[in-house]
Amino acid sequence: MEGDSFSGLGNGAQNDGRVLQTFRKSFVQVQNILDQNRLLIREINQNHESKIPDNLSRNVGLIRELNNNIKQVVDLYGDLSGDFSKIMDASSEDNSSGSRTGTRELGLHREKDFLDSMYETS
Repeated sequence: MEGDSFSGLGNGAQNDGRVLQTFRKSFVQVQNILDQNRLLIREINQNHESKIPDNLSRNVGLIRELNNNIKQVVDLYGDLSGDFSKIMDASSEDNSSGSRTGTRELGLHREKDFLDSMYETS
């Protein structure tokens, strides 16, 4: 999400659609990393249970990869949180100025509705 620009969020449904698409993309990235982590953890456990020296040595690299993946997930969630805050701030500014733009145009009157919309299929 770094480099994504959410300036001009009050420009209508077209921007809202791009924002939703960006959020969906990020959630897919997170899910793919979490799926990969599940496989890494399974392999790490199998190697540990085998007590074979080569497998135990391999775990060092697998654990490093797992840690790097966790850092990526943390970064992605941090970006999502920041971007979500920007959207909510823009929405509240629009609402206080009497404008009906931002998340209001999508009928997303609450944060829960917004998050639920992330998981809808396009």
